[in-house]
Amino acid sequence: MSIEIVRAYLQQWARHNDIIESALSTATVAEAAAALEVIPARIAKSISLKTACGAMLIVVAGDVKLDNKKFKDYFGYKARMLLPEEALAFTGHAIGGVCPFGLPDGVDVYLDVSLKRFATVFPACGSSNSAIELTLEELNEYSKNKNWIDVCKSAGGC
Repeated sequence: MSIEIVRAYLQQWARHNDIIESALSTATVAEAAAALEVIPARIAKSISLKTACGAMLIVVAGDVKLDNKKFKDYFGYKARMLLPEEALAFTGHAIGGVCPFGLPDGVDVYLDVSLKRFATVFPACGSSNSAIELTLEELNEYSKNKNWIDVCKSAGGC
């Protein structure tokens, strides 16, 4: 089970017991915000995208969308979302629980600057009813962030 992989992964920072498991779904930004009683923007959504060799994740604030031009300017190719079965195959996490933790080798994680508006954010933890509250420094470290990037439309500009 994916959440158990994440729990084991977070154990190295003694944060495995800080995973919030809700009786409510956290599979979408709106559901996660309602279940966690926070504004949607503080949900750190993981966007799973195809690369030439597999997949990458870009973690963004819950109130923004990927800007295709900014993405292409940064990475040099057009953004293509993974299909649900590809997301599970490449990341080990099903849609609704995709997160930047416990990923297979070769899946790079990037954090978008849209997250920098908040002291803490809530990424998923491998299931459609889990999350954890992390500071940006913790998210940066635990996700093994490759780089902070700016590839989203401004909040409110979606």
